[in-house]
Amino acid sequence: MENDALSPQVLFQLGPVTITSTVLTTWAIVFALTLCAWLLSRQLKEQPGKAQAVAEGIIVTIEDAIRAVAPEHVRLLLPFIGTLWIFLVVANLCGLLPGVHSPTRDLSATAALAILVFLSVHWFGIRSQGLRSYLRHYLTPSPILLPFHIISEITRTVALAVRLFGNIMSLEMAALLILLVAGFLAPIPILMLHIIEALVQAYIFGMLALIYVAGGLQSQQLRQLRQEERDD
Repeated sequence: MENDALSPQVLFQLGPVTITSTVLTTWAIVFALTLCAWLLSRQLKEQPGKAQAVAEGIIVTIEDAIRAVAPEHVRLLLPFIGTLWIFLVVANLCGLLPGVHSPTRDLSATAALAILVFLSVHWFGIRSQGLRSYLRHYLTPSPILLPFHIISEITRTVALAVRLFGNIMSLEMAALLILLVAGFLAPIPILMLHIIEALVQAYIFGMLALIYVAGGLQSQQLRQLRQEERDD
């Protein structure tokens, strides 16, 4: 088995920055999604064509998912969660293209996504409640719990990165091993397995990100309501 088949390939150097196949694929996905969004937004019609209908169906589906978890924050969370979900679906499915590997099989890519979710949880919390009120929740109900709050934040971020990396990496390894053993006698089951697993992993990662962000927002509101009830 080729070692390069399961590890990101170094393509070239930009000064001190090493550009790997993961970075290049990620840039290509970002460029393609940006171009698609730009083209669709310039041709919006009251009677949508096929492309606009598909795009609207995707957005409505994501809106419904966010509304089910955080009904009061749909507009606030839609840009971030929607972008994350769409990117993950495309990134996970990239492994189906000949000669292309999913960026999410690289731990550095999944770690970057997990850190983005980690920062977003705090960004939305501070934006919603203010810095002082947001930081205060780490000290409630008792300052003794502060280390446990911090450990919880770190462990769930690490778990988010490792879960996606492990599943996509194992999926590509399994597909590679089956192809080595069975040749091209079983391509359709492998493709179906890859598509289903890629969609499931994108859904799980996006849903966990949504739950983390929405949980932070709603817990802040709950504490504020309790405080207002005590003050009354």
